[in-house]
Amino acid sequence: MTMSPAEVRRALIARDEVALIDLRDEAAFATGHPLFAAQIPLNRLELEARWRLPRRAVPVVVYDNGEGLVAPAIARLGALGFGEVHALDGGLAGWCAAGFELFEDVNSWCKAFGELVEDRRHTPSLPAPAVQALIDGHADIAILDARRFDEYATMAIPGGMSAPGAELVLRARAAAPDPATTIIVNCAGRTRSIIGAQSLVNAGLPNPVYALRNGTIGWTLAGQTLETGQSRRAAAPDPAQIDEARARARAVSYRAGVRHIGMDELRHLQAQGGRTLYLYDVRLPEDYAAGHLPGFRNAQGGQLVQETDHNAPVRGARIVLTDDAGPRADMTASWLAQMGWDVLVLDWPTEATLETGADDAPPPRGREGRYKRPYEGTDNPAAAMQAYLDWEFGLVEQLRRDASHGFFVI
Repeated sequence: MTMSPAEVRRALIARDEVALIDLRDEAAFATGHPLFAAQIPLNRLELEARWRLPRRAVPVVVYDNGEGLVAPAIARLGALGFGEVHALDGGLAGWCAAGFELFEDVNSWCKAFGELVEDRRHTPSLPAPAVQALIDGHADIAILDARRFDEYATMAIPGGMSAPGAELVLRARAAAPDPATTIIVNCAGRTRSIIGAQSLVNAGLPNPVYALRNGTIGWTLAGQTLETGQSRRAAAPDPAQIDEARARARAVSYRAGVRHIGMDELRHLQAQGGRTLYLYDVRLPEDYAAGHLPGFRNAQGGQLVQETDHNAPVRGARIVLTDDAGPRADMTASWLAQMGWDVLVLDWPTEATLETGADDAPPPRGREGRYKRPYEGTDNPAAAMQAYLDWEFGLVEQLRRDASHGFFVI
């Protein structure tokens, strides 16, 4: 069976359930793909398809760029129990011939959404030299790194503390209890800095809040020195700060149209076999491992917003988030809702039997076929980093041309 590019695009715009899967290696995928495509290389189908496509009846559309990957992929997915698998008519070339946009890099639509947020909300930001001047002048600032902890440990802004994305609203008041303290949120490039800073603004934090413009890339291009091997973490909040964060985050999620449910409603959703349902606990991995609700996977909230195509490749699916404190799920859900997802928050039950340990996600991919991000590590050429920033700056206009995203910004 085949599905035309126009049919796929109509399904995406209508928010019908569909998984558009690029079968090439990640490096090839990064050279260009449809906006809402997800990437699963042929040699990882058996490992990843069952995890990333949890409902076997979901419509799956696969494509390559003439490498001969489609026929074996359809056979393998059929053997895994997927009953509605289509080839994209004409493959990637057919998509282009239909006049539809190709997006470069990885996590493209999540990054494009971040650029749209900055464009619409004018998220306040400071360039690297201005932040360096604040550091040198011993200004009253708190630098919060919104990336995963391992990324922060690899390279960090001097004096920065780790506060991965969804932790920001929860921990910001503990990190900067004086409302006069300026909070600066950084990541490696732009998206998580923008989303992190705007999260604090949306939540009504009383502090001055800025994103570090262009993240560690901008810092490096300015000729400034990064720290390595750091382990500082933003302080845990006290009970009063948790209550404040919970109220602030709940108000944001309400503005975004997020619904809250209890266990009875969750069981009702789980009984609806005709709809893909993703369940995510958005806390830090160590918190998840210490005790989580059965059936919930782990994806840190900031990474879920940054890498939604990896964690939920079925566009049109339903997502339920949870968090034992509340603010992390509410803030994450507020962003997913703006990105067009049907997303709900499960209020953590007061009495529940918890499971421990990591979830059973597929083992991580090796280096073969992987796309080296220009913001990873400390050895990237300056030209590659600047080209990456230039690409991000152009994403808002490309979204306009593509006209299929359906994003909104509160």
